[in-house]
Amino acid sequence: MRIIAGKNKGKHIVAPANLPVRPTTDLGKESLFNILNNYFFFDAVTVIDLFAGTGNISLEFASRGATSVTAVDLYPDCVNFIKKMGEQLQYLNLTTVRADAFQFLEKLRQPVNIIFADPPYDLEGIERLPEIVFRRNLLLPDGWLILEHSKVHDFSSHPNFYQHRKYGKLNFTFLVNMTE
Repeated sequence: MRIIAGKNKGKHIVAPANLPVRPTTDLGKESLFNILNNYFFFDAVTVIDLFAGTGNISLEFASRGATSVTAVDLYPDCVNFIKKMGEQLQYLNLTTVRADAFQFLEKLRQPVNIIFADPPYDLEGIERLPEIVFRRNLLLPDGWLILEHSKVHDFSSHPNFYQHRKYGKLNFTFLVNMTE
């Protein structure tokens, strides 16, 4: 994987082979950030990356200068790898948290601009993520919840649904906090 833009543009990141992850493809990540680039100034956003895995998305946001990026993963090896990469790349805006994503959301106090969630495709309860985020008002006005998921899931009937994008087997659903 590589960092696409920002202060470490072009930097290749090699994650340990033993991590229990399925990283977002470079094509998917580039497409995602092309969309986000039209809606957000990266140096003014706060981000939470749930099920962060290798930190692929977290590192990209940090490289682009996000105000703060919180990478959340349950697996210690994933959290340690992201923390190590953040230190090597001198990302003072990157924080790592070892936690269950659902429990993390239930305890979160401060709303953010973007929550990105890339849970394991076979994870039970993925449909609870939007419910928790919007019930707890975890997004700032015009904030986005972005779900990466398999074709099995369909969030188009959710009241905050904005759009769906498909790139091969990868699906992104965008849900927006439209409250003022």
